[in-house]
Amino acid sequence: MFDDSEFLFSQTDDIVVSACPVLIDEEKTVSENKFLWGYYLCIENNSSRKISLLGKNWKITDDKGNSFSDDTCGFKGEIPELEPGECFEYTSMAPIAASNAVFYGSCKIKAEGQDIAKEVKIPTFCLSAKNKPEVSVH
Repeated sequence: MFDDSEFLFSQTDDIVVSACPVLIDEEKTVSENKFLWGYYLCIENNSSRKISLLGKNWKITDDKGNSFSDDTCGFKGEIPELEPGECFEYTSMAPIAASNAVFYGSCKIKAEGQDIAKEVKIPTFCLSAKNKPEVSVH
C-alpha cells in the first residue's frame, strides 16, 4: 500500500521518524470533493535509553485554509515504550475536503531517567490528490 519512494524521514537526536501518506479514496459529489488519506509513521529509537512515546501534536492544513489537529496523549490509547533499537509503527486516516493539504507536527517523548519530555519532529509531507493513484481498501 505504501511506496518506498514516497517515505520521508526526520531525525531528532537519536530518534528517527519516517512517514508516508497514501490516498485511499476520493469521493466526488456535486458540492465538493472528499479525500480519505491514510498515513504511516514509524518511530525508531536509536538511542541507548528506553523511551516512552507520551503523545502527539500534529496538524493538517488544507489549501482552503481549514486546519485540523491531533494533540492527544499516547497513540490510540496507549503509551508505547521502546527499548534501544526498537521501533513503533502507527497508521491512521484523515478525511480532507480539499485536494491539497500539508501534514506536520511532532511527537512527545521521554527518555528513561530524564524528568523532562522533548518534542521529536515528524517529517512534513504533502497530501496532494493530483496525479496520485488511488488505493482500493476492502
